[in-house]
Amino acid sequence: MTTTTTLSAQDLRVAMATFGQLLSSHREVINRLNVFPVPDGDTGTNMALTVESVLTELGRLDDDSLAATTHAIAHGSLMGARGNSGVILSQLLRGLVADFAGESVNAKQLASALEHADELARQAVARPLEGTILSVARAGAKGARANDANLTALVRGARDEARVALAFTPEQLPVLKEAGVVDSGGSGLALFFDALCHVVAGDPLPEAPPVESLQDFHAAAIPVAGAVDELRYEVMYLLDADDTKMLDFRRVWEGLGDSIVIVGGDGLYNCHIHTDDVGASIEAALDAGRPRQIRVTDLAEQVLEERWVREAHALDEPDDAGPPPTTAVVAVVVGEGVGRIFRSLGVRQLVRGGQSMNPSTADLVAAVRATGAAEVVILPNNKNIVAVAEQVDVLVDQRVVVVATNSIVEGFAALLNYDPDATGEENQRAMRESASHVVAGEVTRAVRDTVTAAGEVRVGDWIGLSAQGVVSIADSLVGASAQLLERIIRPEHELLTIIEGDGSSPADTRRLSDLLADEHPALAVEVHHGGQPLYPYFFGFE
Repeated sequence: MTTTTTLSAQDLRVAMATFGQLLSSHREVINRLNVFPVPDGDTGTNMALTVESVLTELGRLDDDSLAATTHAIAHGSLMGARGNSGVILSQLLRGLVADFAGESVNAKQLASALEHADELARQAVARPLEGTILSVARAGAKGARANDANLTALVRGARDEARVALAFTPEQLPVLKEAGVVDSGGSGLALFFDALCHVVAGDPLPEAPPVESLQDFHAAAIPVAGAVDELRYEVMYLLDADDTKMLDFRRVWEGLGDSIVIVGGDGLYNCHIHTDDVGASIEAALDAGRPRQIRVTDLAEQVLEERWVREAHALDEPDDAGPPPTTAVVAVVVGEGVGRIFRSLGVRQLVRGGQSMNPSTADLVAAVRATGAAEVVILPNNKNIVAVAEQVDVLVDQRVVVVATNSIVEGFAALLNYDPDATGEENQRAMRESASHVVAGEVTRAVRDTVTAAGEVRVGDWIGLSAQGVVSIADSLVGASAQLLERIIRPEHELLTIIEGDGSSPADTRRLSDLLADEHPALAVEVHHGGQPLYPYFFGFE
């Protein structure tokens, strides 16, 4: 590839596509680096999805001019920004292309653009912190300005200074130094300069290091449920607002939380905050304009999800599963103990997933193919996964049927009628019938205020859920569980299966068993350790 002296619209589009490819290949590595402000492990994903939105916008263009290209980058990044890192990246990209004009961009114009991007990104963050993506952005801008005699020298100077800044981030943030890693967002941004060097000068692209080569610092850094001591919720939304009111809006937010990033202009803003007061963070927008596409994420749940994702890799497939049966079973499970039980009941392939951790169609396709069987039954074990499971049949050469189990206990019951020598359709009928006799319930902790048919729910309440939704609310795990069980038990029930997850204890389980023995002495109770996150108990009556 020959070097170029100016950056054209086509060069810019290729650079963005290359950046997207690099983020995709490095996504899991960047996720694993993430330790700030809580180890939610999603920086690489958020940055990749933000650039994916840009590429989607570019793909819709029927005009290959520089003006159309820059507009697509600015609009796509704003509308697709995900998470703190994605929002900052959006502002950097919008600042970069804001003043591009004509048919191409020369070295001095690109240097100015990188400086503008750096300034806008820092303006978007309420309390800019060194040792983050902002430090890498500033270093890249300075490296560009110091080498703006020609475009090749500029992009290489920006890349080299960004790399130096990235390597220095552990000296700026103690949490990074303690973990022995560089900043995750800065690592993602450094790939943008690699993309520019590839397009402008033909430099080779970096390869992602194996995820296994990274220090597994999360084991020490991730707290258990209930021990997250940072601001708990991430609130994001688009805000249609009067520009003159945004300064007051920012001041209100500064009193409500941290990790504040506000990007945009001309009446449309993408807003991000970490806070303990979800309601006030949303209400503040009403004074400035109209919020939309509101997303609230429980960061404590993300902590558990990241731990769950890591631990899932420890559940290796059996070395020798034997020859494939006539019909194999693929089951979606959460928790190491749950996986062992499903294995013991004949499941050939496990897919890790569940509430808030839904696997993709590709995950299920890979598992179906890995069974080696001509016919496969999928047990989704969660209502949010059923629709994905039903897409698999047309994507593989095998015959795939779905038994639409909505819970782990329904999956257990379905497997009691599984016959590996029968056809998929025969198994589907038998397993569906078995699962239909189960009445399932589960207990978790409320992550936001709401009003339900069972009453008003506040953040932190224990809630019991059945197929009808929230049916019990209490300030203790045992209280919510006992109420739930009394409301779903029927006289004909003979057996209760209890699956213990994170947050349960032998003492709580014993108290529930004693209560049931007193009120329903004929009911048999089986207890299994599932190890599932977020849900201390799964219950199933048969």
